[in-house]
Amino acid sequence: MATLSARSSFSRGAVRAAPAGRAALVVRSSLPHPEPSGESHALEVMRKFSEQYAKRSGTVFCIDKSVTAVVIQGLAEHKDSLGAPLCPCRHYDDKDLEAEQGYWNCPCVPMRERKECHCMLFLNPGTDFAGADQTITMDELREGIAPHK
Repeated sequence: MATLSARSSFSRGAVRAAPAGRAALVVRSSLPHPEPSGESHALEVMRKFSEQYAKRSGTVFCIDKSVTAVVIQGLAEHKDSLGAPLCPCRHYDDKDLEAEQGYWNCPCVPMRERKECHCMLFLNPGTDFAGADQTITMDELREGIAPHK
């Protein structure tokens, strides 16, 4: 079976032509190329979202920034793979279905309704493990994620 490579600024992948007598093509592609450093664009998007939501909701990040970093990384991975920032701290039998339903997409319904974040991403000031920051830099994210790779 012949394989043709396809590349553009929007996708990359392979196209396989079917053997003679079959009228089928298999097209595999991916979303935009990852950042040169290997980080996804979704990581930066989720970092910015988390900062903005913390400020808007009056919550803060965990005093241990590695907790914040790992949760943001999980949200970014789900955004890349599922198209939605599904809570990474729960078990799902069907992640695609859960992402489609939206209940556990960040910010989840418990967070929006009662300010209860199961992941400890958004903490109410003065509670256990609450830090003082509503920001996290890309360097802090990388540092917090590195031990967990």
